[in-house]
Amino acid sequence: MRLTLAAALSVSVVALVGCANQSASGSVYTYGQAQQEQIVRYGTVVSVRPIVIQSAQSSGVGAVAGGALGGVAASTIGGGTGQVLASIGGALLGGLAGNAVENQINKTQGLEITIRLDNGETRVIAQANDIVLSSGQRVQVISGAGPARVVPL
Repeated sequence: MRLTLAAALSVSVVALVGCANQSASGSVYTYGQAQQEQIVRYGTVVSVRPIVIQSAQSSGVGAVAGGALGGVAASTIGGGTGQVLASIGGALLGGLAGNAVENQINKTQGLEITIRLDNGETRVIAQANDIVLSSGQRVQVISGAGPARVVPL
């Protein structure tokens, strides 16, 4: 009973720590980016292509949580050596499943936006697909204090 409670508590803490992630949205600023002067350039969207934005690296939270849950769940199977083998197998399978879930959660639907700036230069910026943009649309490209952002006029 205590082992199950301790494992559940550990998994909960690890899962909560793993919830903090960075945003690829053109509308989200970190605290450090607020009140910073930025450069604004104007341009026209040439093309928009859907992409998937994958976080840079897996935190391992999914594998740890899945392994803990799989090991605890499988420990109720059988007895003696069979129980040990079931726990090890459950932990391995749970870890693999948890890692796969974390990788899916860390994906964001995004856009690759090609923009012809008014000065004739062409830029490509990838960001989350949370702003509607289309070819021919006038936009602002904001840069200088963190990531570049494309926002409609």
